Amino acid sequence: MTERYDVLIVGAGHGGAQCAIALRQLGFAGSVAMVTEEDDYPYERPPLSKEYLAKDKPFERLLIRPPAFWDERNVGVLRGRRIVSVDAAAKSVTDATGAAIGYGTLVWATGGAPRRLSCGGADLAGVHAIRTRADVDTLESELPGVERVVVIGGGYIGLEAAAVLTKLGKHVTVLEALDRVLARVAGEPLSRFYEGEHRAHGVDVQLGVGVDCLLGEGRVRAVRLADGSEVPADLVVVGIGIVPAVQPLIAAGASGANGVDVDGACRTSLPDVFAIGDCAAHENGYVDGARIRLESVQNANDQGTLVAKTIVGQDAHYDAVPWFWSNQYDLKLQTVGLSTGYDALVTRGDVAARSFSLVYLKQGRVIALDCVNATRDYAQGRKLVMERAVIDPARLADTGTPLKEMLA
Repeated sequence: MTERYDVLIVGAGHGGAQCAIALRQLGFAGSVAMVTEEDDYPYERPPLSKEYLAKDKPFERLLIRPPAFWDERNVGVLRGRRIVSVDAAAKSVTDATGAAIGYGTLVWATGGAPRRLSCGGADLAGVHAIRTRADVDTLESELPGVERVVVIGGGYIGLEAAAVLTKLGKHVTVLEALDRVLARVAGEPLSRFYEGEHRAHGVDVQLGVGVDCLLGEGRVRAVRLADGSEVPADLVVVGIGIVPAVQPLIAAGASGANGVDVDGACRTSLPDVFAIGDCAAHENGYVDGARIRLESVQNANDQGTLVAKTIVGQDAHYDAVPWFWSNQYDLKLQTVGLSTGYDALVTRGDVAARSFSLVYLKQGRVIALDCVNATRDYAQGRKLVMERAVIDPARLADTGTPLKEMLA
C-alpha cells in the first residue's frame, strides 16, 4: 500500500518546518510529513557559514525543534529520501529508490542547490559549497591540513566564510567577478566598507577577476584566473548562488523559469501544490510587484505560515516586509526592504566608527535600509519601508533624530 499523507512537505528547511509547525498550531488534525534528502532533523541554515563553521555553536543548537517535538505533534520526518518526480494527476511523488508517497496537498519547500563552477577542475577534492551540515562537516575535516583558502564569490556566503576562516588562522583570498563585493544586494558604500574590513583582517580581496579553471591532480592546488595568473589554494569555497530545486515540479507541468511561479497564496499552477521559500518565484510588492525569489529565512517562514493558513481554510495573502542579516567579524549587518532599483542613497551615521545605516530611496520614498551595528535604525526603519515614507534626505541623515520620530 502506498504511503500517503494529507499534507506532504518536500523539504525540511525553515519553510517546510514552519509550515508543519503552523499547521498543528492552527489545529490541523490530518496527517503531516516532511521528506528531506538529508539525514538530519530540520535545522537552521544561516549559522552554517558563521557560528557552526567557527565551532561557536554545536549542531544541536541549530535544530529548529528537538526531534521529540515532531513525534509529539505527530509530524513525520522522512529523512534520507530524495524526491525525483511528481505526478500531479495521481497526487503522488516518487523518491530516488522508486518508492511513491501519496498526498492530499503538496508543499514544495526544497530551496536550492549550490551553483557549481562550470570550468575545468570543479570536481577536484578540496572544492566545497556551504549549503548543508554535511557540506560544512566535510570542509572542517580538511582544515587541519589547509593553509591557503580561495573563496570564489563575494556575496554573503563567501564573505561570511572568509571572515570565519581568517579567524581560524587561514590565509584567505576572495575572488569576485564584479567590481565590488555584495554588488547584487547592496549599494556601493556598503560594498566598499566590507571590502575594507576584510582587507584590514588580512583577506586578499580581488575584484573584477574571472576564473579560468581549477588546477590540481586529484586535489585542488591552485585557481587559474582569466589573465593566466594562478592563486595557490589548499581548499576552495564556492559561493556563487543557488539553483532553485524545482525540476520535478517543472517536469510535472508547473509554470516557472527562475524557480517555480506561485500566486499570492503560494499556489503553483498544479492543483493542490504549493511552493515556498527560496525556490518560489512570487510577485513582491516591495519591488513594484515584480516576480522574484527571496533567499531568506524570513521569506521561508512567512510563506510557510501563509500556506498553513490557506490549507486550514483561512484567507491569506503574502505581503511581508523582507529582511536579512549577516555576521562578519564583529559587524552585524541587518537589512530591511529591497534596495533593487534605488535612485538615491543616504548615509546615516559614521562609516569610520563602524556603526551606520544606508537608507535607499526610490522616487523619494524609503524602500530599504542596510544597518551596520545600528540595531535601533533597523528596528525603527521597518515602518518607513512599510509605509514607503517620503522624508527629506537631510532629516534621514540626522542621527540626532530617531527614525521613529520621522513619521510623526
